[in-house]
Amino acid sequence: MWKRIVLILLLVFGFSLNNPGVAIAAGLKSFVNTTNGYQFLYPNGWVQVKVANGPDVVLHDLIETTENVSVVISPVPEGKTLPELGTPTEVGYKLGKNALAPEGSGRTAELVNAEQREGNGKIYYLLEYAIKLPNNQQRHNLASVTTSHGKLYTFNASIPERRWSRVKRMIEESVSSFFVY
Repeated sequence: MWKRIVLILLLVFGFSLNNPGVAIAAGLKSFVNTTNGYQFLYPNGWVQVKVANGPDVVLHDLIETTENVSVVISPVPEGKTLPELGTPTEVGYKLGKNALAPEGSGRTAELVNAEQREGNGKIYYLLEYAIKLPNNQQRHNLASVTTSHGKLYTFNASIPERRWSRVKRMIEESVSSFFVY
């Protein structure tokens, strides 16, 4: 019987090494907001925090509290679609300038990558930023943006650059999981 248990554990461990996506998915939990119609995966060990007059939802790591994800819902001018608001690069620059590094904040936001994907009949823009704070701290931000029901949904993940290489795959999985219905 012990041999069978050890064999099963070895098979499971070997399978997870050969299929890293399985290990990542195992480290994520699901968040669903049926009122505003969105869902996403977030890392285990993260908790929801309330922010007055802030994003619709914010979750952060219990230990590394500056690691966080959030969802912001904004009205869309005249109910425009995402492509009508601009290309991924154009929307990425606007988001960087207006939300991540607004004038007078002392922050800078460099758009590193901007791409488009489709899912559940919607267009999503995936945006990647290098952020520099006034105290010269560096951060890595990933965002997924889409429109639905006359609103702009922005899912943002913000991680200190010093931790980025350790959590990159999990955060990319989280941002890619963002889904609006």
